[in-house]
Amino acid sequence: MTEVGGISYGRSRVRSSVRILIFTLCVLAAGAVLAQNSAPSYPAKPLRLIVPFAPGGTNDVLGRIVADKLAERLGQPLVIDNRAGANSVLGSEIAARASADGYTLLIVSAGLAVNPSIVRSLPYDTERDLTPIALIGGGPYLMVVHPAVPAKTVQEFVAWVKSKPGQVNYASVGTGSPPHLAAELLRVTADIDMQHIPYKGGSAVLPDLIAGRVSMFFGSISTLHPHVQAGRLRAIAVTTVQRAAAMPELPTFIESGLAGYEVNGWYGLLGPGKMPSAIVRRLNTEVRRALAEPDTKRRFSAIAIDPAPGTPEEFAALIHSEIAKWAKVVRAAGIKPE
Repeated sequence: MTEVGGISYGRSRVRSSVRILIFTLCVLAAGAVLAQNSAPSYPAKPLRLIVPFAPGGTNDVLGRIVADKLAERLGQPLVIDNRAGANSVLGSEIAARASADGYTLLIVSAGLAVNPSIVRSLPYDTERDLTPIALIGGGPYLMVVHPAVPAKTVQEFVAWVKSKPGQVNYASVGTGSPPHLAAELLRVTADIDMQHIPYKGGSAVLPDLIAGRVSMFFGSISTLHPHVQAGRLRAIAVTTVQRAAAMPELPTFIESGLAGYEVNGWYGLLGPGKMPSAIVRRLNTEVRRALAEPDTKRRFSAIAIDPAPGTPEEFAALIHSEIAKWAKVVRAAGIKPE
């Protein structure tokens, strides 16, 4: 006999009770595993992709390409949400404040790294409140001038501006935009005096540029190339270290004698801060696979963008280095935060 708590039990009854207890625990454990395995996996519903610019631009076009490809791979649609305003700050803030569950994503351009230097009270911390997921692609900006400008090379343009200090104007798509900073980097590097005229988007710039009311502009190859081909604008150089595949005849600024001049127009995918690493890795993997597809490369080539797959860590390092780079340019150019 076995005595427990003052009550005597037969050995067979004790063994039977132990078996029942073990069986019960096994059933509970199996139920827990079953419940875990039957829980919905990511993603279990549609995702939102915030595009912090108006429809029609390069950022928007890239966002729609990426959304299509991710929808195929994830089995859920990505709903495009255009939230234009303040050089991408409005849309980026919405993403930064969203739940970090992987259902809100953000596609950004290089301006993300400029904003910390030109926005006086940025409503989020770029490196803390946004999670880098994947670099998507990049490409050069193209410097163009009105055909009346007596310059066909960077050096000729610099000499012309120096002969007319403070009289030459150039357009941008907005203060602090990457094309604006590309022009300011030229101004500082070449030590020339030009007047900045900001516009609200590229579609507003082109009529005045083609009419000759502004002399110079930096923009995307996909937007400007047709006007160059038609003779309405003259292309001078591209801003990357390597020549552009879309216009291989054009030199880079470094080839043109401006050592150290480089501006990359990159694009990438982010999410809210503190996203689960497993979701970040899943999205990064799917983006990199999508970028390797011939159809993606073809669609990117149509807008003069080169796919640029990489890890989340590499994208984070790029953002960090770009923030530091443009902070120096903004200080050297004397651009005041707004």
